[in-house]
Amino acid sequence: MTTVFNQYGQGLGSPLPNWQPRANPQKIALKGNYCQLEPIDIKHSQDLFNAWHSIDDDRDWTYFHINRPITIKQCDHYIASLAASKDPLFYAVISHSSKKAIGFLALQRIDPNNGAIEIGWINWSPMMKRTIYSTEAIFLLLSYVLDTLQYRRCAWKCDSLHQSAINAAERLGFQYEGIFRQMQVSKGHSRDVRWYSIIDNEWSGIRQAMQLWLSPDNLNESGKQKRKLTEFMPPKVNVS
Repeated sequence: MTTVFNQYGQGLGSPLPNWQPRANPQKIALKGNYCQLEPIDIKHSQDLFNAWHSIDDDRDWTYFHINRPITIKQCDHYIASLAASKDPLFYAVISHSSKKAIGFLALQRIDPNNGAIEIGWINWSPMMKRTIYSTEAIFLLLSYVLDTLQYRRCAWKCDSLHQSAINAAERLGFQYEGIFRQMQVSKGHSRDVRWYSIIDNEWSGIRQAMQLWLSPDNLNESGKQKRKLTEFMPPKVNVS
């Protein structure tokens, strides 16, 4: 960030003479090559319930704010509550191959006046974890936020002990910003929260890296990526 000084010798951030507040994100479909995001709806409940119960335990819900719905009735009630929310604004992830919902995520802390927003509530089912869907879903939201809506900042936060979320944020190009200590109480436990972000002037390099990783040219005969996403990513700038 460029520092300028006022008439009192006090430092100020970079001037933004043409700044205008950004639009709010909308309940629209975002289409990719392998999956698409749809505004979450009760019609997705059965697919998500089945996907979440494709394994017998609750390991994927340890760091989530609620426990896995036990019955389809509980799931319907939960999905209906998500569909009614405006902030967070929830999207279901739909696999093109199966035509079924396999996870969800949200845009939250929506701040159009400052052009800041956060990706959160990331809930991948076992059908989605460590697949091309998970990367493309984040790419679709980042493209919507930073390209279409032209926000300046997209944040990501996670439990400081949630190693898979930490690994995902860093793999996807988010910059680590620090820890908010004792920020939350979750399921009876104290939670420190790690913060990450991507800002607008970093996005072009990250966008290109994701596009190259998602390209069919990066797939081998078995459908696996030939090169890791981190191999395409631009060097990170030290923000400390």
